[in-house]
Amino acid sequence: MSKPLQALALVFLAAVPMTVHAGPAQDLSKLCDDYWQGSLRASPVLATSIGDDRYGDQLADITPAGAEREEARLRSVLSRARAIDVKALSAADQLTRSALIEELEDELAASSCHMEQWVVDPLGGPQVEFMNIPDYTAFDTAVQGERYVKRCRRMGRYFEDHIANLRLGLKDSRAASRSAVEKTIDQLDHMIAGSADSLALMIPARTPRPKWSAEQRQRFARDLRAAVADSVVPALVRYRDFLKQDVLPVARTPEKAGMAALPGGVECYRKMIRVHTSLDMTPEALHQLGLEQVAKFRQDLAALGSKVLGTSDVSAIENKLRTDPAMQFANAQQIETKARETLAKAQAAVPRWFGAVQPKTPCVVKVMGMHEAPYSTIAYYRQPSGDGKRPGQYMINTYMPETRPRYEAEALAFHESVPGHHLQIAVAQELTRVPEFRKHQGVTAFVEGWGLYSERLADEMGLYSSDLDRIGMLSYDAWRSCRLVVDTGIHAMGWSRQQAIDYMKANSCLAENNIINEVDRYITWPGQALAYKVGQLEILKLRDEAKQKLGTRFDIKAFHDVVLGNGAVALPVLREQVENYIRQAAGSQ
Repeated sequence: MSKPLQALALVFLAAVPMTVHAGPAQDLSKLCDDYWQGSLRASPVLATSIGDDRYGDQLADITPAGAEREEARLRSVLSRARAIDVKALSAADQLTRSALIEELEDELAASSCHMEQWVVDPLGGPQVEFMNIPDYTAFDTAVQGERYVKRCRRMGRYFEDHIANLRLGLKDSRAASRSAVEKTIDQLDHMIAGSADSLALMIPARTPRPKWSAEQRQRFARDLRAAVADSVVPALVRYRDFLKQDVLPVARTPEKAGMAALPGGVECYRKMIRVHTSLDMTPEALHQLGLEQVAKFRQDLAALGSKVLGTSDVSAIENKLRTDPAMQFANAQQIETKARETLAKAQAAVPRWFGAVQPKTPCVVKVMGMHEAPYSTIAYYRQPSGDGKRPGQYMINTYMPETRPRYEAEALAFHESVPGHHLQIAVAQELTRVPEFRKHQGVTAFVEGWGLYSERLADEMGLYSSDLDRIGMLSYDAWRSCRLVVDTGIHAMGWSRQQAIDYMKANSCLAENNIINEVDRYITWPGQALAYKVGQLEILKLRDEAKQKLGTRFDIKAFHDVVLGNGAVALPVLREQVENYIRQAAGSQ
């Protein structure tokens, strides 16, 4: 070949990328990134919540066409993940492949139930979710403010799409439960009764922005008010009217509150069991497990009640705890003060029980807004932003403080903050050498199982202030045991709403208003409540096995590092990790 031809060939080869197979590990890495970036595009509010503001002007496409596109994307990623040769991967990459497949299968299973066509949600529906967006949106620049305004303008269209989805469900004889519809209507009535300025979406306009020019601040406030008044408020009115006129008359009665009353409901419920527990358990097995755990609680409560309250009669103990005003908080400030004190006490004890795997991101206490508190759970945890700028938040409910038991406050804080959700979730987000999706997503049974495990762990750590507070720990454990009975009862065995409420009143110490909110939550979120006790029992079982096999070589710090060191994995994967730790620790002697 002549020199000119050689030069031409080199130019051609440089211009056309050569196909080089990177190998299974590189294929997996790219696939994980493709999956995660696609998930952030499909869930813009999720992206905002973890500190990624690229999609700050957008909302998810919840139309049937949008859902179909997302399902096609997930199926494509799943097919590619399954095609990767697992034998050619390192142990760490095998775990990532397994976690990716688990996540994709769960998302597709949940999607196949099309719950968007019948769920009306007073806890996490758009009327709540949207009002919380200002809490985790960054407003460092005026451009971010402009994106937020555009997002608010899109909310009107989102509600229209939500209504259209519910109409599809009504055509197929699928409707929400009456209690959920009534609560959501009540929420919307309260929101609509005030002016546009009273909605939580307007809070950013009242916040000082010294880095912005005066003109930028004025324009932002003007544009935001117009977006909320012209798009959001009319949408809330239309949604309220639709629920009143179209859904409420055909809503599922309290006697048929569960999925068993829906076409294909029991089959869908079985899918949701797998999604939330990562195990193939039947409703019947879970129901029986719950009954056994509740029976154990009654024995423990009788023993501790005799010591603290002078009676071993479980009904008398529960009545005393519910009706004695001294057992309840007097005002909202007392709830907040107790939460801060308990969190500080737990944080100080962490180094004695946890090794290298500890979060750098702090956790703070934050009070829920009144747009959600009357209809929400007693508390929840909000994860930090991925960039570390926003701390983890222990969200407390101070609504009607006279109904909030003092004796449960410590167990609640240990579950939701430290050593519970904050320690686990913030650690996961700070993991290195793992793909992004594993930092932010995972199996419910792991996340909530760790939270419930932490309530008992706090007792071992010496964190409870008194035996009365330890009764709160027992009550919370019973509450999660009751969930196994009640969730399966409602969705697979035809229990009525009142039957579930009565069972929890007889077998937990929770206040009645909390019990009602909890039962309505189980009706709206099928299967999620099963994850707590299932996950806790598995972690405790693995810990007992490690202690028995390792004896004096068992190190609680090392055990916790192993459990938390790979993110929220499926329970079978967690077992593999702990068994590997046991083998390595036993062989190191």
